[in-house]
Amino acid sequence: QVQLVESGGGLVQPGESLRLSCVASGPAFSNIIMGWFRQSPGREREFVATIRQSDGHSIVEDSLKGRFIISRDNASNTVYLQMNNLKPEDTAVYYCAARTVAIFTVNESQYNSWGQGTRVTVSS
Repeated sequence: QVQLVESGGGLVQPGESLRLSCVASGPAFSNIIMGWFRQSPGREREFVATIRQSDGHSIVEDSLKGRFIISRDNASNTVYLQMNNLKPEDTAVYYCAARTVAIFTVNESQYNSWGQGTRVTVSS
């Protein structure tokens, strides 16, 4: 089981940026898929981005491409979500997730481990 701890959320104004971090501990970090999901009030949790630790190959939700970037640092077992030009509709709790099968998926049910979430609020 991978343990995940997110950080970096907060209150920002529209147009500003935030970088979320997720530190993983447990099984070999380089053999897993890491993902970010988010849940807005009154909505189901949705896929944001995912990255394969072994080679850095990543997928970002189409509607977020150009604003959100996922990256990783294997030396520190950390995955990042850089969020630029934030909009009020990006307001949500953001969750880091991991799966120990190195195959991409946007299906949250196929992720084995979850962090506690970090809240992002975009408001003027």
